[in-house]
Amino acid sequence: MEAVPAQIRAGLQAQGLPPPTLQWIQGVLPQRRPLPPLPALIATAKARLLAADLTNPSIFEQAVPALPQNLSNPETKEGKLLHDVLVQVLDIENLSKSKWEQVEELEAIARGEQTRGREVIRLPTASAEDDDQYGTQPSTAPVVPAARGGTGTASTTSKAATHRLILQDCKGQKIYALEQKRIERISIGTLNIGEKILLRKGTVVARGLILLDPSSCAIQGGRVEAWSKGWQEGRLARLREAIGDSR
Repeated sequence: MEAVPAQIRAGLQAQGLPPPTLQWIQGVLPQRRPLPPLPALIATAKARLLAADLTNPSIFEQAVPALPQNLSNPETKEGKLLHDVLVQVLDIENLSKSKWEQVEELEAIARGEQTRGREVIRLPTASAEDDDQYGTQPSTAPVVPAARGGTGTASTTSKAATHRLILQDCKGQKIYALEQKRIERISIGTLNIGEKILLRKGTVVARGLILLDPSSCAIQGGRVEAWSKGWQEGRLARLREAIGDSR
């Protein structure tokens, strides 16, 4: 039994993830006996790790790679990560849309509407009470859902969009990250709050910004449920505050 956590740890490490402590792995093992096959145990441990807050001190040992302490210094012209670092997403912003545009989009969705070009599309609302409140009628048109657990709505993201993220490492250090080249998986409605990203060795950091491109990072998945829910529920209020809209 003592060898199983060590085997799971090695399996996670082989997938490029920082190895959790044996004690943490022991705590996520199923209680039933006999235990499932090792691949299933590794998959379970990985899912639990991706759903956890990386700053929890019980998950990793002190030796796990983290971001350099001076990385967010805007005075540093350019540098590179010296090793792979696992981080989690705290925030995402589409810089290609103004905050006002994003407010209008969220309000339209709250009314059960979305726009496609100049055509207004009615979306099914949550209840008949909502229909009466906004004067809308349920639509029979199919709706494309957002990714499971994603950061928002079914709105589409332009291939030319640029996103800025706030990332956090296992020691709690935060830094902004910017798409240098478009990464399809990074978009509002697709990327989860709390989702884990593996920043690869050699990733460029310039003026306090991590520069992201498809070759510099690997999105691992996962989310922190409470963070994701709070981010979604508070997004419209944050945008309104940013543009000085007191409604």
